[in-house]
Amino acid sequence: MEKDSEHAARIPAVAADGLAGIGTGEWRPQRCEHLLLPFHRPRATVPAVLRRRRMTEPLGAELAALADGSLAAGRRADVEALVDESPALAERLAEQERAIAYVQSAVAGTEAPAGLRARIEAQRRPRRPAPTRRLALAAAGATIVVAAAVAGLAVMLSSSSSSGEQFAAALAPTGALPGATGKATLTETPSGWRVRLHAAGLPHLAHGRFYEAWLRNRAGVLVPIGTFNDGRKVTLWAGVEPKRSWTLTVTRERADNDQSSSGDKVLVGTVLAAR
Repeated sequence: MEKDSEHAARIPAVAADGLAGIGTGEWRPQRCEHLLLPFHRPRATVPAVLRRRRMTEPLGAELAALADGSLAAGRRADVEALVDESPALAERLAEQERAIAYVQSAVAGTEAPAGLRARIEAQRRPRRPAPTRRLALAAAGATIVVAAAVAGLAVMLSSSSSSGEQFAAALAPTGALPGATGKATLTETPSGWRVRLHAAGLPHLAHGRFYEAWLRNRAGVLVPIGTFNDGRKVTLWAGVEPKRSWTLTVTRERADNDQSSSGDKVLVGTVLAAR
């Protein structure tokens, strides 16, 4: 009995409570609320996966920053890659670029009223009293009016549903580089047609050698749209409006003072309306 008492004293209080009454005919199962069974951590749900996926997509603020050149370098490559893959994002980026262009144009063409400019010049002359409080308030009011007008114009343009026309071209290899592939997106902007080109399988060229992209119409007339050394994430510009069934080609060139095409084509694709 002493051994049994000593052994029972070592049982934790929770377990002892659960065994109370054994051997007396009064024992009943006791509910133990202090013991926790192991559990499995739930897997990520579909909404959680979608939230993580949305974190990699560019927000409106990032598209605006990409359009005006203020996006951080560490994020710029990811956002540009997403824009290249999505015609919808490319249209939104084009809207932002048009808005910035119109705002800059509006600011450049905005001048203070002639009377206000005359008073400011008079205050700058020597031996004249400092500007009065009323003049300072008038200048501040004019600045606020101009800023509000520019902001309203930016909001109106950015919220507009209209977007620039867009074309696309899937680039296929030639016999010169059979393993090369590429694609291009052509988007209308106020400055011209922005051409975003991404190509794989093009070796890096340097030391006077480079790639050049061309647009060719049905009559065979070639228009150069830019040069580059590496085919990854290239931005080119065209001053002519592309048409359906035009051809976009990429050639290998040398700095030899000859502005015509070398004819050494490595990629060729037909320009079609983007869906």
